[in-house]
Amino acid sequence: MVKDDRFVAIANDFKQVRVHYDRLHGALWYTIDPRPRPCFNLEILAELRRFQEDLVRVNHTALDRGRTPPVRYTILASRSPGIFNLGGDLELFHGLITAGDRQGLLNYATACIDVLYPNAVHFDLPVTTISLVQGEALGGGCEAAISSNVIIAERGARFGLPEIMFNLIPGMGAYSFLIRRTTPEITKRLITTGKVLTAAQMHKLGLVDILAEDGQGHIAVQEYLASSHRRANAYHALNRVRQCVNPITYEELMEITRVWVDTALQLRPRDLKMISRLLKAQKRRAAEARTNDGGNPSKVLKGKG
Repeated sequence: MVKDDRFVAIANDFKQVRVHYDRLHGALWYTIDPRPRPCFNLEILAELRRFQEDLVRVNHTALDRGRTPPVRYTILASRSPGIFNLGGDLELFHGLITAGDRQGLLNYATACIDVLYPNAVHFDLPVTTISLVQGEALGGGCEAAISSNVIIAERGARFGLPEIMFNLIPGMGAYSFLIRRTTPEITKRLITTGKVLTAAQMHKLGLVDILAEDGQGHIAVQEYLASSHRRANAYHALNRVRQCVNPITYEELMEITRVWVDTALQLRPRDLKMISRLLKAQKRRAAEARTNDGGNPSKVLKGKG
């Protein structure tokens, strides 16, 4: 529930995104609850875009009036037990690729970039974007998590880019986000092996900023907000400097997306069969989450029943 009148519009009519405003820290939480599966379907992408547009509008209105912007932090989290997000809409992918629908694939990929890019560049505002990862962040879920300025993950969280399993690469920002945080060699290895990494392994690689104990993720976020609040001006300046020195551009992400679309349309029947297997695993994992079963992240990647 949003407790500030300025953010009523942000939460209005959302079905797969829940919004909460922390007035003390100027932190806007948005918790995703995709249905029927914890993946990025077109409906939740549209809701996330509306959320971002309203956030930018509220902050710009304050700036235009000479006031301090009410939102200084955003926190992306998930309501699905044991799952941050399982990635792209595989059912949609399979149908569009089978139909040879290039425009449909490009439209979906663009909808993803239109959400990830503003988060990566902190909306071109004095805002710090945070991801709180509790559970599995796979494929597009991993891309969404690492698009934030700050990544906080519980030890039980898992990160992976399984697209290589069906002869594809992640195309909505993974390479751009990873290479700005780690080396080209590690970036290539993460993409070409499809290996699932623990939060501790990601932390060691510098891909997770804060490692929290299981069940302590929200506390870790609150502690970060409390500690960074006193230095918020410096942190926001550092975000701007990072974008100046090694900028992520919308054009870069879109060019990579076009490569992804072209590559997806070249997938063979056996690759599509693997997508179908992973889709079944995704559906099964979603059912497990609804019954609060932690499940096994390796099963999602291997497609085993």
